[in-house]
Amino acid sequence: MEVTVLVDNNTLIDCYLLAEPGLSLHLRDGDTQVLFDCGYSDVLRRNAATLGLDLADLDQVVLSHGHNDHTWGIVPLMACLAEHAANAGRTHRPKLTAHPQALTPRRLEHGEPIGSLLGYDALAQCFDLVLSREPVPITDRLLFLGEIPRLFPFENITPIGQRLDPDGLVPDDLPDDTALAYHGDDGLVVITGCSHAGICNIVEHARRTTGQRRVAAVVGGLHLRKPDPARFEATADYFRRIGLAALYPGHCTSLAAKIALSRTLPVHEVGCGLRLSFS
Repeated sequence: MEVTVLVDNNTLIDCYLLAEPGLSLHLRDGDTQVLFDCGYSDVLRRNAATLGLDLADLDQVVLSHGHNDHTWGIVPLMACLAEHAANAGRTHRPKLTAHPQALTPRRLEHGEPIGSLLGYDALAQCFDLVLSREPVPITDRLLFLGEIPRLFPFENITPIGQRLDPDGLVPDDLPDDTALAYHGDDGLVVITGCSHAGICNIVEHARRTTGQRRVAAVVGGLHLRKPDPARFEATADYFRRIGLAALYPGHCTSLAAKIALSRTLPVHEVGCGLRLSFS
């Protein structure tokens, strides 16, 4: 599997790309092309063009959760698909896989919208939607993990704003936050968006769901932002216990968290333009 970082908060040195506070990863597993999250704007489309990746060739789009910095870039992506259909004379409809609540309206307490701009009907114009709380195979080796059990007390989730449920607005503890797991020859590669569900919860769910105990790499946002030495140490301790071979923290991971984790873990730099390959 090949992973290319299309959108991240940072760019790599001498990679002449754009950055924004969002995330999008392009995955290629054999002949299957998958887009994991879409960032916040048209940076996704512009960086993909610079890197020679044609978004009109995508087979799958997967959403880690419904926040704006992971979903709003789907609007320029849909424009790309529509333009391709008009020029090619045929419609190409990728699958879009997400938790059912990923498309739920969300807002901060003062009213700022932070959820998906588009709901089911709008997205169904361009995608074949697969909304599931359960794990869903994306390829023979790549798995959408579905809803993540909250297993570790030190990863208790503080709600972010509110989401609209059938009974009205409720504090949003991000039940839709999920991730991907790739069953590689060297172990699991866990690919995260923001890890609101807790990065250790996510990795442990991936291990239990796949039956693969070894974890070769974790790639993506860890949602470790505010200095929290106790949580940093508990996270590092979990990764040490499972023998994590490589950690690629990006997006919503603070410098303080990266420094703390790097004291005992193999932490690698992440930014737009990073290309990784896993057997």
